[in-house]
This record gives sequence, C-alpha cells and structure tokens, in this order.
Amino acid sequence: MATEFTLNGAAARFDGDPDTPLLWVLRDHLQLTGTKYGCGIAQCGACTVHLDGKNRRSCVTPIASVAGRSVTTIEGATGKTAEAVKAAWVAIDVPQCGFCQSGQVMSAIGLLAAKPNPTDADIDHGMAGNICRCATYVRIRQAIKDAAKHVETAA
Repeated sequence: MATEFTLNGAAARFDGDPDTPLLWVLRDHLQLTGTKYGCGIAQCGACTVHLDGKNRRSCVTPIASVAGRSVTTIEGATGKTAEAVKAAWVAIDVPQCGFCQSGQVMSAIGLLAAKPNPTDADIDHGMAGNICRCATYVRIRQAIKDAAKHVETAA
C-alpha cells in the first residue's frame, strides 16, 4: 500500500506495510537518520518529529497515519524558532553524547512554537518525556530560555 505525505516540505511516498513505524520509514527507506531510535515505546523522546507542526513520537506512529499530512524531521527544521534553538544548543554546548539531541531540539522547537516565552514549569512540562542519559537538563533549559529571547527579538 502506498502512503503519500509531505516530508520536510517535499512530496514523499512509502510503498509498504501501512503499520510500519514512521521512524523506520524515515531512517531505513528515506535515509534521514537524524531521528533516532531510543526505546521504541514513545517514552524517551529520541524519535521526536513534528506532524502537522506538533511534536510526535515517530517510533509508535504508523506510516498510514501520516497520509496527506506534513512531517518535519531535524533535517528539515527551519525558520526563526528552529534556527534560534539550534544556535542556542551550540552556544550553551548542550550535547554530550548527542544521541537524544535531535529529539530534544524538535521538542524544544515545538515547545517554543506553543509557548514563545516559557517559564521553568512550561519547559519542564514541554520537555517531559525527553530523556537525556548524560543529564544535560540544566543546559537544555538554559538553551531553551536563550532561544526564546532570540525568537522574541526576531519576531
């Protein structure tokens, strides 16, 4: 069965089992390996992408559910908010191992899209479920706060 959708602003198609998780379509069939496999049960956040602009765990999202919809991966994350988050991630030196970072960045972009000036509680809530085994949570929070300042300035 064919599933057609928009991926990072371009038309995409997957011919295969409609129950195949979006994560595996992205990584194995479309060669977009920025989205990571972590737990396979939507608990760690490493596989976070945006589906129609909202955070979604791709490891538990059947490809059939994205038909006619828009998927954005870390490779396609652009715009003022995405660029501010990416720049803050580098400036604050957030990653250690880097494994969870694409999911963290995508979740942070989604958070700032919904709450452009987040409080600590907003950040904690918005980033809940994104696990960093290196425990860089303090730097993640600071990067989100710094990105928010640049998004406000750029808006």
